[in-house]
Amino acid sequence: MPFREINSKMIEATIAPGQRLFSQRGAMLAYKGEVSFTPNTQGGQGGIMSMIGRRVAGEATPLMTVEGSGTVLFGHGGHHVQVIELAGDTLYVEADRLLAFDGTLQQGTMFMGSQGGVMGMVRGQVTGQGLFTTTLAGHGSVAVMAHGGVIEVPIAPQRPVHVDPQAYVAHHGDVRNKLSTALGWRDMVGRGSGEAFQLELSGSGAVYVQASEDKL
Repeated sequence: MPFREINSKMIEATIAPGQRLFSQRGAMLAYKGEVSFTPNTQGGQGGIMSMIGRRVAGEATPLMTVEGSGTVLFGHGGHHVQVIELAGDTLYVEADRLLAFDGTLQQGTMFMGSQGGVMGMVRGQVTGQGLFTTTLAGHGSVAVMAHGGVIEVPIAPQRPVHVDPQAYVAHHGDVRNKLSTALGWRDMVGRGSGEAFQLELSGSGAVYVQASEDKL
């Protein structure tokens, strides 16, 4: 179910009978046709264990199930929206950044410590993001939110990408992450936040970076 970008902060989804999508509650701006919006209590396609995992992690972002026949406009908080197309791979994204996504995608959670040991856990503490992150896998579309727009940065073998943890939005592919000290570079350029860390991503895939250090 591809999303059509209306502008940098709004998307339109076409809903057909037998299809469904999930959206963040409060993200519906307008709709046409016979469309229903139902609070989702089953954790999306990931089932009840996925929902429990997010609640344990404090990432139980409320979702709505959207079904019927018509078109729906989505946007939230004036944030910029980026549409990401998945072709059988997995997207790792912070739960509160999800605006809407295809109901065909399998939703789950992953403990970030498993992708970097102790440093993965430190990342959660330093960045204010959860120790768990949401995963969406399969074929379909995902709309994520960010401040100031998003750029996709490729990650290639032997060419890791270093990202300000506050600017990280999501990533996909066979990617590992860890925190590394930034050696005070943030303070040297006058943008110091008291967190001299970089998020290092290595492997093969891509990372999505927002043009801001503000949280949603």
